[in-house]
Amino acid sequence: MSSTLVLCASHAPGMDRDTEEALGRTFRAGVAKARATIAEFDPELVLLFGGDHRRAFKTVVPAFGVAVSASLMAEGMQQSAVLDVPGETARALSEFLLGAGFDIAVCRSIELDHAFGQPLGHYLGGVNRVPVIPMPVNCAGPPLPTAARVLDYGAAVGRFLDTLGKRVLVIGTGGLAHHPASLDNDRYDMSDDERRTLNQGSAEAARARMNPGWDKRFLAAMEAWDTPTLIKMTDTCEPVAGVGANEVRTWLAAAATAGGQGLQTVVYEPVLEWITGMGAMTSVPVAAGSAG
Repeated sequence: MSSTLVLCASHAPGMDRDTEEALGRTFRAGVAKARATIAEFDPELVLLFGGDHRRAFKTVVPAFGVAVSASLMAEGMQQSAVLDVPGETARALSEFLLGAGFDIAVCRSIELDHAFGQPLGHYLGGVNRVPVIPMPVNCAGPPLPTAARVLDYGAAVGRFLDTLGKRVLVIGTGGLAHHPASLDNDRYDMSDDERRTLNQGSAEAARARMNPGWDKRFLAAMEAWDTPTLIKMTDTCEPVAGVGANEVRTWLAAAATAGGQGLQTVVYEPVLEWITGMGAMTSVPVAAGSAG
């Protein structure tokens, strides 16, 4: 049997741009505690559910994907890098999921953004410290997979992980409530410069769309593993929590791999400058100390 540690956490490009770490100090302290817990767990494999921001997938958008090879794009403080993807394990996972009734897309040589790079850097201390299988979930381009289907998908992934006999860190990254203007449209051909200009020009409106109340209700439902509430909140999130809240689908998938147990909140802080409610949860209590 494998041993699984689940981490669900928000990401935000502004966090890495703040090189002096002047903002989001409460959230950063929670990251350090979660990082210490992960280091103690010492994972042998990382499974990373992330949402694509219409960058890796534009004209063809799979609901669920498994990457058998992948890289990170150069973005902000993130340097380009080829990820250490265990291809044979990723292929075996793909075949398992197809046999379980999930028509996943097998992805080769896809280039991924901060949704995948940021959690690897922040929680593992480097993007290639541990072999990783990226698991894209469509959270950006409607139609989106339903929350119920995402939960079933995560449970199927968990059944595969049970066969590996490894210590596996499962990450769901994205959310919580936020509303980037670059996703509030049907554009799939937007350049990075266009995306950046649009998001910067609408930052004030995006701050107004943050919703700490929704975030806290979602975290409470995750703690209780209240699946009816999680399904309802996820499927109806956009009008009240912004288009970026759709990324909590990755949290549902990650948590479902652990057999439906509730997670524990490590930290929550709405950071206005990052236009995002920043939260992190783990399936075990975080270490008392900090990894620095």
